[in-house]
Amino acid sequence: MPRSRTAAAACALVLASLGTAPAAPAPAPAPDPVGAAARGEPQTRSHGQRVRWGACPERRVPAAMRCGTIDVPLDHAAPAKGTVTVALARLPATGRGKHLGSLLLNFGGPGAPGIAGLAADPGAFAKLGERYDLVAFDPRGVGHSAPVSCAGSQETGAEAAADAAAQLAALRAVAKRCELASGPVLPYVGTVHVARDLDLVRRALGDAKLNYLGFSYGTRLGAVYAAQFPKSTGRMVLDGVDTLSEPLAEQALATARGQQRALDRFLSWCARQPGCVYGTNTRSAKEQVDDLVARLDRRPLIGGDGSYVTGQDVAGSIGAALYSPHAWPALADALKLAEEHADPVGLLQLGGPTGPSDDGGEDGEGDGEGDGDGAGGWEEPQGPGAVPADNADAALAAVNCADDPDRSNDKAGPALIEKELLALRPEFEKVSRIFGPRLLMTVLACYGRPAGTDFIRRIDRPGAPRMLLVGTRGDPATPYEWTEETARRLGSAVVLDHKGDGHTGYLTSPCVREYADRFLLDGRLPSGTRSCPAGE
Repeated sequence: MPRSRTAAAACALVLASLGTAPAAPAPAPAPDPVGAAARGEPQTRSHGQRVRWGACPERRVPAAMRCGTIDVPLDHAAPAKGTVTVALARLPATGRGKHLGSLLLNFGGPGAPGIAGLAADPGAFAKLGERYDLVAFDPRGVGHSAPVSCAGSQETGAEAAADAAAQLAALRAVAKRCELASGPVLPYVGTVHVARDLDLVRRALGDAKLNYLGFSYGTRLGAVYAAQFPKSTGRMVLDGVDTLSEPLAEQALATARGQQRALDRFLSWCARQPGCVYGTNTRSAKEQVDDLVARLDRRPLIGGDGSYVTGQDVAGSIGAALYSPHAWPALADALKLAEEHADPVGLLQLGGPTGPSDDGGEDGEGDGEGDGDGAGGWEEPQGPGAVPADNADAALAAVNCADDPDRSNDKAGPALIEKELLALRPEFEKVSRIFGPRLLMTVLACYGRPAGTDFIRRIDRPGAPRMLLVGTRGDPATPYEWTEETARRLGSAVVLDHKGDGHTGYLTSPCVREYADRFLLDGRLPSGTRSCPAGE
């Protein structure tokens, strides 16, 4: 469950009396549609929209990839307010069989640019790319689609006093800074708007139905599209399914539970490996990891080069490594170095911070969300197609806040917020001593921002055609329970129960890939819940 570092910093101070200490893909290539017609590039039209496919300059992209843009209403409910430009990329179908139109891809986030994702690994979708044009896009507010920013960082800064009232005021100031740096698009960044953009993309591509493959956050986008446009929904596969209905505290608890479950599975794997630092007893292994985190929160590991790792940094590094079983050997080695030699280098290589930030506070969370070091580290955009360095973090917060009506608590005073956090803490610690306190910090993720839409929470059997939902039992980011819950909410979904580990299944499990490809290419979808074994 995504969270903001700013809220984590504020919660740390709100809970100071309790002794609590809190612990992106590269920018996409800039589309260059100008002059496409003069160069003989193909153009796509529909309902007055046109995609001028041209080169993707100054980036290493597949030779066949072309980039372009369409304009969509800034506010779909009030088109007179103006437009926003959405950037697209396309890889034409490579095979000679029946062409199936476009397959739209979303690789997750929110805040991850889709164009860069497709350019990075088009081979992963080569079979689908034989009969589909593979199309990715940067959602509004992300990458080259009117990118939002918070002028470098969402940190509250060292100027905020170490008391709850001052910190909450600083959070409101950060929200204002994001508003000023982002411009007119910020109030209209959110999944409901992006789903409406997606339908205009479908039309501009000339497709009667939207065929779609979404991962992680992309599953939320797919579900919202299906709820808004059930008659335009084609073949849809959602992998690593996000929640549509749980309030913030329940989301955070479910995520902590999922991360702890993934850690327990890692420790069971480690116990079967020669030289596991925690031996063969998984119960004592769990206790030792808990103790490591607590110990390093009291006294961080210091490397010879001045780098350091706190307990919360360890929790972040563990959480990042749990995303893929391929990272488990490196995690085992890193924990052994830390336990036996007090050496933080392995944990740093897993994505942990490298030292204090410029403002003297603790650096990033090490959880793959990007680590800004304060406004002083902001890189000014260079040229009209540049993306602010903090765009991924800014968009992640903006979209999550826009999507959840419970995420704003701006009217509550410091005393009430402290009381709420105190009441929640025991349950979070019971779920996971390592991840629970970190995820409790998300309660203030959107303090100072407007409350989000309740549309997503109200989705209930929208009448879309059957689709395939993939849930992975050992997924640390999107717990399997969310797959079953979303399937009930959509009412037309077939669940594929992947017994494996890691976040999502399509790229790691041939069994999952076979089910997904068969449905997307041939329309074949079995009834009921099916399963894929671990290790395949």
